[in-house]
Amino acid sequence: MKAKRIAGALGAELREVDLSVPLTQNLLQEVRKAFLEHLVVFFRDQPLTPEQFMSFAGQFGEPVEYPMVKGLEGFPKIIEVKKLEHERVTFGGIWHTDTAYLERPPMASMLLAREVPPAGGDTLFANMYLAYESLSDGLSKMLSSLKAINTSAKADASKTREDRIRTDGATIASFVAEHPVVRTHPETGRKALYVNSGHTVRFAGWTEEESAPLLKYLFDVQTRPEFTCRFVWQPGSIALWDNRCVQHNPVNDYHGYRRVMHRITLAGDVPA
Repeated sequence: MKAKRIAGALGAELREVDLSVPLTQNLLQEVRKAFLEHLVVFFRDQPLTPEQFMSFAGQFGEPVEYPMVKGLEGFPKIIEVKKLEHERVTFGGIWHTDTAYLERPPMASMLLAREVPPAGGDTLFANMYLAYESLSDGLSKMLSSLKAINTSAKADASKTREDRIRTDGATIASFVAEHPVVRTHPETGRKALYVNSGHTVRFAGWTEEESAPLLKYLFDVQTRPEFTCRFVWQPGSIALWDNRCVQHNPVNDYHGYRRVMHRITLAGDVPA
């Protein structure tokens, strides 16, 4: 396996890996090491069947059902992330960490491109280790004692699910969870800034009005260009990212074209 970095902050393409067959233990360990080092890893030319996609996911972690969105027929733990020609809003089209409103947010997410527009539809990723490390000592110290309230009902994030709720039988539900603002990664031991504009509404013990200025500052820090990478999709491309220290944002710049992806979420632990 060869790893080629795609940006200074995070992200690497892993080459000479065939995910259509079970990985050897040594190769799986190499992929895991690259995942922890680069935070998001990408594979090209992997036109996997749903069975093969689930098989790889099961080697890497524990696939779980995604809340509110119905899975594929026969594969409830694979959801279809799509935007159709007539739709204007992208599913999850805001900077966020996946399902931070759950008590146990996912360890990782995997996205497999099925159909992509002729141009556009890239995904941005951001490194939350670097975001945290860029803060002053005084702000870091203050944030270390804070917890944040995350909800699935935050307006901007809810809007990105409307098309799927209307057409795919998704359910409307409300989840709320409280997590540390600064999270320690359970495998690397590094600290990451764990709030996000998609789901975080306030600090625990603070009002939304009191929280808003500081949260806006943190959201701006998290998405500084020098902390990000950008991935250009092709059919058969796979992205695997670490939800414990990465945020992502699909770019909504391809109106009039289809974009269809298959996604698997891997179980995580309680942030600490």
